[in-house]
Amino acid sequence: MIKEWREIATNKIEDADVCIMGIGFDGAASVGKGAALGPEQIRKCSEVQPPANAAGDFFRELRVYDDGDIEFILDWEAYYAEVEKRACELLQTGKFCIFLGGDHSVSIPLSKALRKAYPDQKIGIIHFDSHPDLCDEYEGSKWSHACPLRRMLEDVIETKDLAQVGIRSYEYEEVEFFAEHPELLVIRAQDIFRDGYEKYTKVLIDKFKDYDFIYITLDIDVLDPAFAPGTGTPEAGGLSSRELMVIINELMSHLPVHAMDLVEVSPTLDTTNQITSWVASKIIYEVFADIAKRNH
Repeated sequence: MIKEWREIATNKIEDADVCIMGIGFDGAASVGKGAALGPEQIRKCSEVQPPANAAGDFFRELRVYDDGDIEFILDWEAYYAEVEKRACELLQTGKFCIFLGGDHSVSIPLSKALRKAYPDQKIGIIHFDSHPDLCDEYEGSKWSHACPLRRMLEDVIETKDLAQVGIRSYEYEEVEFFAEHPELLVIRAQDIFRDGYEKYTKVLIDKFKDYDFIYITLDIDVLDPAFAPGTGTPEAGGLSSRELMVIINELMSHLPVHAMDLVEVSPTLDTTNQITSWVASKIIYEVFADIAKRNH
C-alpha cells in the first residue's frame, strides 16, 4: 500500500502530473551534516498531508509519481553522472519534476540534466538561498555546496538568466562577482524586508516572462532559522515561510516554472518536531496546488 503522498500517489509514471526524485547526499556540506536524510523525512511528512494547499484548495485529481532515491556510491564523479542521467530521463517526460536533496551540490548534476533535456529552450534559474553559492572553489572542491551556482553559470545559463533571492551571507569573491556582473539580479533578504515581497515578486515576473523554462533551486536556509532551524548553515534575518510560499505561488502562476529542487533540509539538526521538514513539505504542497490549477 502506498503511504507516501497518500491518495495522490501513482505507481504509473504515464499517469503522473508530477515526478519526484530524491538525492540523499550531503558529502559536500561544509558545516552541519544531515541533509542526506532530507528526502526521507519530507516523504514521511507527506504521509499525513491531505491534498490541499494553505487556502483550502484541494487537488485530488493530481497524481504524483515517486522515482525513489538515487543510491549513493563512493565514487563521487560516478554518482553525479548517475544523478544527471536519471534526472534527465525524468525531465524528458515533460512532467513537472521536483528533486529533493541533499546538500546544494546536487543541483550541479541536476542543472546539467536540465540543459541536456531541453537544449533549445531559453532557461532561467531562480535561486532562493541565504548564500550566493558562487564560489569557484570552497574547501578545495569545485563541487562544494558553496559552488553550485558558479557551476551552473559555466555549464547551463548565463548571468543574465539568473536571479538570486533572499541573499544575506557572502564570501568576498562573491561580492566581487556581483560587481563584475551587474546583469545578475540579486534580491537580498533586507530588500524584501524593507520594500515588501510584492515588489520583488513583480521584478522576478517581469524579468523572466519571456523565458521558455524556469527552474527553481530552493535552499531551505533562505528562510529565517526561526522557521527552518534544521539546516546546515542557518543565517539570521531571512524570509518567513509565508513570504516564501506566496512568492512561489505567484511565480508558479505567472511564469513557465516546470521543475525545481529543494535542498539542505537536515532532519538531524531539526531539534523541534522536524519543523524544517514540515515547512519543506508545505512548500511542495503549495506547488502541487499550483500545478493542479494549470493542468485541470
